Amino acid sequence: MNPTAATSPSERTALPPRTPLRGRLAVLSVMLGIFSIVTTEILPIGLLTSIGSDFAVSDGTAGLMMTVPGILAAVSAPLVTVATARVDRRLMLCAFMLLLALADFLVAAATDYRLVLVSRVMVGITIGGFWSVGAGLAGRLVRPASAGRATAVIFSAVPLGSVLGVPAGTFIGGLAGWRTAFVVMGALSVGVLALMLMVVPPLPPARVTRASLLRTVLSRPGTRFALLITFLIVMSHFATYTYVTPFLERVTHAGPALITVFLLVYGAAGIVGNFVGGALVTRRPRTAVRLAAGLIATATALLPVLGRWEAGAVALLVVWGVAYGAVPVCSQTWFARAAPDAPEAASVLFTASFQATFAIGALTGGAVLDHMSLSAVMLLGGATAALVLVVAGPCSGRRFAD
Repeated sequence: MNPTAATSPSERTALPPRTPLRGRLAVLSVMLGIFSIVTTEILPIGLLTSIGSDFAVSDGTAGLMMTVPGILAAVSAPLVTVATARVDRRLMLCAFMLLLALADFLVAAATDYRLVLVSRVMVGITIGGFWSVGAGLAGRLVRPASAGRATAVIFSAVPLGSVLGVPAGTFIGGLAGWRTAFVVMGALSVGVLALMLMVVPPLPPARVTRASLLRTVLSRPGTRFALLITFLIVMSHFATYTYVTPFLERVTHAGPALITVFLLVYGAAGIVGNFVGGALVTRRPRTAVRLAAGLIATATALLPVLGRWEAGAVALLVVWGVAYGAVPVCSQTWFARAAPDAPEAASVLFTASFQATFAIGALTGGAVLDHMSLSAVMLLGGATAALVLVVAGPCSGRRFAD
């Protein structure tokens, strides 16, 4: 999403009464909501083989747990933005947190894999809806002078969820079973819902993003170029990272505890990449995206060779983590530059495209895995990321030239 989206004058006049403490708590609740969503979305990555084994499905079929939310989020992001344009934003945030909690508890109690997929549909709707509603709320929760800092706090949930989500889920799953990990996430979502009910003030809608505006922004060459870049680099990542746990188990022969450590190291590297990418993309956007794509291509392509040893695997995961950590902020910046006059519409399109590609990548990787091998999955990801180096080369995308 676009954390720099400005608050319109009409929104400022419609701001509800607030105190500095209540405003900070409201920001914290939205941040925790996004943290819960991000963690729930990627939690199956660390538990993929355990869940697949319990329901007697292949790793590729288990990968549908990543595909389904992405598809639903891509569809719900624009639909929710348009359909709920006149509904109180506080009510929408709370409704989506309740839906997330129900989804977590449903998958924890599922006796059939089809129920797991139903729960992931609920997660997908939550992702698209919550992001669409909550993206630009920071300026309405705190005083104008604190809006920038509040936005940074809210969006810090993304790398934190990525860092803690998979390792924590893998750790809890190893100790008490994968169902317990989802129970914990359901309980966290209920806690966040309670906090929102207490501290988030009424937020009547003050700005409407119509379908016609989304179509106008989508028709711009800069937006379509950003879509292509996002598709290739996110596709390469999720076609491979969705199946990194099976790779570490079967190719690297790492145990559950070591895999948890590896994924934690990867997540920490992602935080570094997020800040490095954010600093670089504002000055040299083409260099930032090409560097990220090149490192992802290198890391995934070398994993089948160097990833057979623990030292090689962890070294490549660090490179991969730093590279992918920069991707969301790079992609978001390209969308924002393509539509500086419509930041909310750009944010919706960013979310929809990111989640759709998330789903396609996980689905493609699963199909390759079921018909070929884990090494083939990694090589596919490397080749796809390498295409970004061509597409974002010096002869294309001149609007975003360094």
